[in-house]
Amino acid sequence: MRRLTSLAVAAAVAAASIAAPAFAAPAPKSGYYVIRWDNTGICQIWNTDLQSKPVEWPSTYKIVSKPVPTFVEATNIQLKLRDERRCFL
Repeated sequence: MRRLTSLAVAAAVAAASIAAPAFAAPAPKSGYYVIRWDNTGICQIWNTDLQSKPVEWPSTYKIVSKPVPTFVEATNIQLKLRDERRCFL
């Protein structure tokens, strides 16, 4: 009986080790993007590493840039949008 139990446990461990990589999601690329709040026009840099999205209350937001790999690039985009008067602050 012990051999049958040991065999079953070994088979379960082997099956789990084979199936686990198949269900693993690819890691998202980290980076930053600029969002614009609708009610104020303020642009904000958002980090994609954060687990949650910005809370859309009492206003909603729109993503106004493509994701970029560094905070400095996101800051440059934000400054450019300010110069074009598409964002405030």
